[in-house]
Amino acid sequence: MRVLTWNLWWRFGPWEERRKAILTVLDELQPDVIGLQEVWACGGENLAEWLASRLGMHWILAPSRAPQGWQRRLGDSTVDIGNAVLSRWPIAKHDMVELPTRQGDEDGRLALYARIDAPTYQVPFFTTHLTAALDASAVRCQQVGVLAEFVRAHRPGTSFPPVVTGDFNAWPDSDEVRQFAGYKAAPAVPGQVFLDAWEYADPAQPSATWSAANPYVAAGFEPSARVDYIYVGPPGPEGLGSVSSVQRVGDEPVDGVWPSDHAAVLADLRGPTDPQLRP
Repeated sequence: MRVLTWNLWWRFGPWEERRKAILTVLDELQPDVIGLQEVWACGGENLAEWLASRLGMHWILAPSRAPQGWQRRLGDSTVDIGNAVLSRWPIAKHDMVELPTRQGDEDGRLALYARIDAPTYQVPFFTTHLTAALDASAVRCQQVGVLAEFVRAHRPGTSFPPVVTGDFNAWPDSDEVRQFAGYKAAPAVPGQVFLDAWEYADPAQPSATWSAANPYVAAGFEPSARVDYIYVGPPGPEGLGSVSSVQRVGDEPVDGVWPSDHAAVLADLRGPTDPQLRP
């Protein structure tokens, strides 16, 4: 099973050209399940449906219930924002949970769950987008606590380990990331751990998903960092759901257009019969 996570930079910048570039990348990579953050919806149209209709995928979108802060940044109160899941297979169930925020924040962070009705096994799949402020580690720790409980509640009923994707807005050595993973610090939910897919990456390959090589990022003069993640629970029977490969993608212009301010992360997970589903 091929899994991808990507923050699509909402409706900022040249969004009409960017969505075509995003589609090109996804069409070339052919992921089976996609977790998306900063997905826009406006006037009866939304980016998740637009992409899914062209890729032949199922989709769900969970809009934020507090988009006002985002809308002020864009200068348009008619555009909503949320998280989405696209899937090659039907989505049997779905749910969402709102995440804690700091007092006065109006960015409506959330986590979205989709039970993917894949061949042989159902897959508990999640995507989320944590608070971005550099000094908000304490809030992100609260958010991963809620996220971990949300995963715990929805993971039973299948041997396929839960897959958690998203933009955590946090470095790999941060308190919130270590707490969520649960194998380098006390886990947010006792006994529950998640393996960072990037642990399986070639150490020589570039890892920063928030990269100063991207002009959208360079304009803010922030350092490059890996802030986007694919997590998988411990492997099921005979390595079910374990990571066979992982790489950074969506990290260069398409016909001169950068698709997003974030690069995406792509991982191949082992299925029940073929340990290497893709070459």
